[in-house]
Amino acid sequence: MSEQNHHIIDLSRLPLGTHLFEIQLDDDFFASLEKSEVLSGTVSATATLNLREEDYQLDIAVQGTVFVVCDRCLDPMAIEINANDEMSASLNDAAELPNGEIDLSWLVYEIVSINIPIVHSHQPGECNEQMELLLHNHLCAEPEPEEDI
Repeated sequence: MSEQNHHIIDLSRLPLGTHLFEIQLDDDFFASLEKSEVLSGTVSATATLNLREEDYQLDIAVQGTVFVVCDRCLDPMAIEINANDEMSASLNDAAELPNGEIDLSWLVYEIVSINIPIVHSHQPGECNEQMELLLHNHLCAEPEPEEDI
């Protein structure tokens, strides 16, 4: 495996048994992605692959912090990621993988992505003060109900 592709596992070249992989995703990785909601971050993951005669099981534990845009003030905000995922498949299914390989960095990124809340906003009082003031000035107050006289 090349240094550039050290997160890619070629299932056909691994011996049967349990294999442990450490994955680090950093700012450079996130910057290289197009159309990602993740601006930057540092994520560590441990992947345990149990390769058997007929199938394999992959367990991935992910921890770290990523930065996304706050939906309210548009400033970056930190989101803590702490997730575990497991997957298993038949080795016959591995033939459908590109070149029979698993890209661990992409799987870790997908785990990060699905663990980011749909709505991301700072805690009350933590948004950019200037943006909060602009938002407040443009709020539409509901008109008071007219009284019948």
